[in-house]
Amino acid sequence: MPDTMHVAIAAGGTAGHINPALALAEELRRRGHELTFFGQPTRLEATLVPQAGFSFVPIEVTGFDRSRPWTLATALWRMHRAQRRINDYFDAHGTPNVAVGFGAYVEMPLLRCCHAKGVACILHEQNSVPGLANRLLARKVDCVCVSLPIAIDAFKSRVSAQTQIVVTGNPVRQSVIGASREAGRANNDIPDDAMLLLVFGGSLGARHLNDGLVALKDELLSHTGLYVLHSTGKKDFDRVVAELRLSEEERCRWRVVPYIDAMGEALAAADLVLSRAGASSIAEIAALAVPALLVPYPFATADHQTVNARYLVDAGAAVLLPDDQIDTPAFLESLRSLIDDGERRTSMRQAAKSLAQDRAAMALADQVEGAEALGT
Repeated sequence: MPDTMHVAIAAGGTAGHINPALALAEELRRRGHELTFFGQPTRLEATLVPQAGFSFVPIEVTGFDRSRPWTLATALWRMHRAQRRINDYFDAHGTPNVAVGFGAYVEMPLLRCCHAKGVACILHEQNSVPGLANRLLARKVDCVCVSLPIAIDAFKSRVSAQTQIVVTGNPVRQSVIGASREAGRANNDIPDDAMLLLVFGGSLGARHLNDGLVALKDELLSHTGLYVLHSTGKKDFDRVVAELRLSEEERCRWRVVPYIDAMGEALAAADLVLSRAGASSIAEIAALAVPALLVPYPFATADHQTVNARYLVDAGAAVLLPDDQIDTPAFLESLRSLIDDGERRTSMRQAAKSLAQDRAAMALADQVEGAEALGT
C-alpha cells in the first residue's frame, strides 16, 4: 500500500447511504489519504459531501422501473454517459487506488469503470437485506463489507470465489461518536439528574409511532423527572403538536421538534431511545450504546428493519416491539419496564458497547487500505 492512496467513493440518494460513506472518508482523511466522491448533483450528496470538505464529481444516473419498460433505454444511456464522465475524470486526475460503493444506482458507473481498469473495488452494505445495486455488482468486486453478520448469507451466492466478505459494522460519523452527554443535555435544556426518553422515526418521522406516543402522554408525564425529546418528522410536526396539546408546564418536559440535526448530542444525552430500526439508526444507537425500544417499520423491503433490530435485540442491547402492538397495552408495558428499571438499562448499555459499533469506520478503513493488492 502506498503512503497516500486515492480512494473514489460513490454514495447517494439518502443519508443512510451518504453518512456511512462520509464516516469512512473522515477516517481515511485522518490517515492521510485523498478522497473523491461521485454522486448526483440534485440529490443530498451534492450538499453533504462538499460541506464535509471533500471533492465532489457530479454524475447523473437513473434506475430502471420494471413497470415502465421504456425507462430501461434512458437508464442505460445515462449509465453509459456517467461512465464516460468518470473515465474522462480519471484521465485528467489519475486513476484511484481503490473504489468503494455504498449502494444505490449511483455506485454502478464508478465500480464498473474501476473494475474494467483493474482497480480494487469494495461494496459496503448497510442493511441486513442487500439493495439491488449491491446485488448486481457483488460478482465484480474484490471485497464486500457488511454491517450485520446476517447479511453474509445474502451475498454468498452472489460473489465470485475470490471475493472476500467481511463484517465491519456500519460506519458512524465522528460528530456523532464524539458527542458528550453534558453538551447534549445543555443544548437541549435537560437537567443533569433527569431521565431523557429520545423518540425519533428516522428522517421522515413515523406517523404510527407518533400516534402511539401521543396516546401515552399523561402516563409518561406522570413519571417524575422524565423528560421527552420527540422528533416527529417535518411532515407530522404540526399535527403532533396540535394533538399533544401540551401546557406551558408540560412543554418544559416534553420537547417536540420536527427534526434533530445534532443526533449525536441527542443520543449522548438520552437514557432510553424509542425509534424505528433503519440501518443508520441502529448503527448510531449502538455506537453511543443507548438502551432502545425498537419498533421496526413493517413495510420495509423484505422486513429488513426487523432483521436490523434483531442485531441489537439478540445482543441484549434493545427490546423489539412489533408495529401492530403500538395500539395495545404492550407498548406502554414495554416503555414502562425500561423507564423503571435502571439496572436493566445499564446492562443493555454494556451489551451495546460489546458490539464495538463505534469502531466500524476504522474497520472499514482497514479493509480499504488493504484492498489495493486485491485489484486485478
